[in-house]
Amino acid sequence: MAGGGTRNWRLVRADTDAVPPSARRFMARARQRRLRAALPWLVAAGGLLVAGGLVWLVYGTAVLGVRQVDVVGAELLSPEQVREAAAVPALRPLARVDLDEVSARVRGLAPVDRVVVSRSWPSTLVVEVVERTPVAAVPVREKFELIDDEGVPFRVVAKQPRSLPLARVATPAPGDENTGSALTVLNALSDELREQLVAVTVLSPVEIRLELRKGRVVVWGDDTQSPQKSKVATALLSQKGEEIDVSAPSVVTIR
Repeated sequence: MAGGGTRNWRLVRADTDAVPPSARRFMARARQRRLRAALPWLVAAGGLLVAGGLVWLVYGTAVLGVRQVDVVGAELLSPEQVREAAAVPALRPLARVDLDEVSARVRGLAPVDRVVVSRSWPSTLVVEVVERTPVAAVPVREKFELIDDEGVPFRVVAKQPRSLPLARVATPAPGDENTGSALTVLNALSDELREQLVAVTVLSPVEIRLELRKGRVVVWGDDTQSPQKSKVATALLSQKGEEIDVSAPSVVTIR
């Protein structure tokens, strides 16, 4: 160096050919290791983003909201009555509909015995109802209240259905003792008795009478031994007499 001046340094970039192949391979493998180490985290983060977006789409928007309520099995009730009882707001996210609450509301309808509520994606709620089956008609003033096999009154009609016998009880209800006695007797009747039956009258649990066609009467007594009483009364239908007393089925009287 002349004159003792300062040195001038220059940064010179080495050509890649100047890097030994072994070093290049080492650096490439290092990059690959870093990429492989980061890949699971990137995939997990992407999965969380996708899952979060789907959850928001399903639970937080009306994209998959309720647009239709299908009613299956309703005959006594109209589909609109069932939809009103279900009370599901339009466009509520289908995933957020409480199926148990909807079922409870629909079961509040008197003619409904059982109900199943389910989702049908993407936007339909299905309400399947099983209505009560009448087994007798209870005269109430000038109309008739239909009861099922549990004694539940669920419908009032103006005329007695021709296929149903009358059940003369004062207060039809599942917990009513007289109603329970009437149902026990009806369930025990033979086909022959049922064919001739007009009404079962229960004044008290020990005062049960069957009214048959042509003005004949079967004195039943209480509802105990009903299957045996049914067999005895059926066997005596061919006998003359307006009144058959089977209240003590081992000692029968005919008048």
